[in-house]
Amino acid sequence: MRLRDLSLRSLRFLPAACALFMGLNGQAATPEAPHGVAAAFGNTVKALYPDGRYQRIWIRSDGTWEALGRRGGWSSGRWTQKNEKLCLKQSRPFPAPFSYCTAFPSDGSVGVQWASKDMRGVPIQLTLVPGIDRP
Repeated sequence: MRLRDLSLRSLRFLPAACALFMGLNGQAATPEAPHGVAAAFGNTVKALYPDGRYQRIWIRSDGTWEALGRRGGWSSGRWTQKNEKLCLKQSRPFPAPFSYCTAFPSDGSVGVQWASKDMRGVPIQLTLVPGIDRP
């Protein structure tokens, strides 16, 4: 048996190996889209206020967040998750002595919308939009 014959014979197993690698149904295995707060990483949470303006919040996987307020002011800090709520604690432009917590859909993914209130009690409509949406 020559080496060339061995190579050609082993090629007949290539389709089976590919099918096994791609999954039993012959389709490539795709990772499940993240849900909950993890779905916000690399995306934007837009808060629509009754006056028609938006606040944008970017949540990072390292536990930090950054936001651009509806009046153009920047803020940032750290986030935690408590009892299916996302809690933001501001450190810039000044350290806040309290955290703001709001519901964040645990089954949510990009495109999810939900109603909430801002820290003053103003009703807002939140939407998780794809990508980093900077005005």
